[in-house]
Amino acid sequence: MFLLLLAYFGGVLTILSPCILPVLPFVFARSDQPFRRSGLPLLAGMAATFALVASLATIGGGWAVRANQFGRVAALVLFGLFGLTLLFSSLAERISRPLVQFGNRFSHILNPGSGLANSFLLGIGTGLLWAPCAGPILGLILTGAALGGASVRTVFLLLAYAAGAASSLAVALLAGGRAFAAMKRSLGADEWIRRILGVAVLAGVVAAALGVDRGLLTRLSLSNTANLEQRLVNRLHPQSAPTVASNDQSMSANPNQEPVADAMTGPSANNTAPGPALAKITGATAWINSAPLTPASLRGKVVLVDFWTYSCINCLRTLPYIQAWNAKYKDSGLVIIGVHTPEFPFEKDEANVRKAVTDLGIAYPVAMDNNYRIWRNFNNEYWPAHYFIDATGHLRYHHFGEGNYAESESWIRSLLEEANHNPLPATTANIAPTGFAAASNSSQMNSPETYIGYDRAENFASAGGLDQDEAQLYHQPTELKLNQWAFDGSWRDGGQIATALTASSSIVYRFHARDLHLVLGLARGGNPIRFRVTLDGKAPGADHGIDTDADGYGTVTSDRLYQLIRQSGNIQDRTFRIEFLAPGVQAYAFTFG
Repeated sequence: MFLLLLAYFGGVLTILSPCILPVLPFVFARSDQPFRRSGLPLLAGMAATFALVASLATIGGGWAVRANQFGRVAALVLFGLFGLTLLFSSLAERISRPLVQFGNRFSHILNPGSGLANSFLLGIGTGLLWAPCAGPILGLILTGAALGGASVRTVFLLLAYAAGAASSLAVALLAGGRAFAAMKRSLGADEWIRRILGVAVLAGVVAAALGVDRGLLTRLSLSNTANLEQRLVNRLHPQSAPTVASNDQSMSANPNQEPVADAMTGPSANNTAPGPALAKITGATAWINSAPLTPASLRGKVVLVDFWTYSCINCLRTLPYIQAWNAKYKDSGLVIIGVHTPEFPFEKDEANVRKAVTDLGIAYPVAMDNNYRIWRNFNNEYWPAHYFIDATGHLRYHHFGEGNYAESESWIRSLLEEANHNPLPATTANIAPTGFAAASNSSQMNSPETYIGYDRAENFASAGGLDQDEAQLYHQPTELKLNQWAFDGSWRDGGQIATALTASSSIVYRFHARDLHLVLGLARGGNPIRFRVTLDGKAPGADHGIDTDADGYGTVTSDRLYQLIRQSGNIQDRTFRIEFLAPGVQAYAFTFG
């Protein structure tokens, strides 16, 4: 219920956002008509169409997006004609004349009449044109649907969001209708008002056709609705979309959220009934390194559940410690289960995950959680996340993110001694991770994780902004500020993935960190693709990463995280550039260390 209210109020706030501007001319063009027969069905059609298209997008992916593009073109043609009929009454009569032959029901589709069907149809067109800003609330709904699967609940949330937007527009439309009536009575300006509305509608059509409604307007800071939405998220605190946790504390979609307390205590160890935590380990889509594990097979064992995904640098940096704990304590009754919950589509491929498990040397059981069943059972929100379950099946401790390894191992030892009723011998191990797994230089890391896909992209600096789901020729700016990035060359930017369309397509990023990583992959069936990276326009030399040489060359061979830079000297602001020598590379996200 809280999330429904949150979605509704997020929609209400949409009227304060610049991305609603392209819709306003089409709504107010009918403000002089009776609200119940004109404005209300228009808004209902608009809200229903938006919710339907957004729901299809969560179910069908790319084909639904393309279908919406065709609907958008049809809506532009419809409203272009509608605007012309507002400007020229003679044109309205001429266009309407052949339609009359097919019946009065459709004769006024392009004429601003007050029929319920006409208004609802125009509302459908408005809904196809509506490209609302994906602020924290709408982003939460869509991301949750994409990760956890579309459902009736998702449709209701989208309907609530659309209803909120329609409600605020209804208030404005009612007020606008009274204002228009007063103007007519005092000035007799009916024809002029009609023509002004026609110009406004045509201007809206031009803006939508040029992509201004999805580009510039969504980036203007005319009103900071994102802050208002985020406060609603903070206040009601629903289960948020998963994010990466790092650097010794939990980090969620709300950066101001207080970290969850680290310790959870359950019933004492003399309770022989299996606890509820073991029952949560169910719903895996596949098991690697083990037959499927069940609560019965885990009874009497101390279990560490590690939520991870193989392209997550924070997860990779915890692996040496988890592998060491497995080697030291598996014979004493510890069972480690790596729950691989994917962030990107390629991480759902079982062959990719099996290869990663082999390459990383993971010997303990790995449960593939492609449907987010285990994730939801634990109400988890983080990568990495570690849950410690005692021998009775009760959750006793958890930790989110990197670090705190000594305390985590202390809990493992304590739970094992409690289960075995014997102290463990004192052991020490010198764990010195290298390569990807080397601890980050957090004191010098001033660049955040940065997504390339437009769903979560920030600080994009190429002129004109991201052209969503369309091929576009981009140019990098002459200067980048810290943490800004840009495309250069031909790219298609999708919700999660950007695809290089020609040779020499590049990405540039102004960063401040020791390490720079980039999650890269290949279009399905693609051959390995060479690339070259530079720092401040020069070969990286001693600052090259694991996946590049001193001249900056490397090869994308599979879908994974690539370490491209590891600065060996003083860490400072640097301009990174990666140029792909052939088309077909897919880029997902930058991470730093």
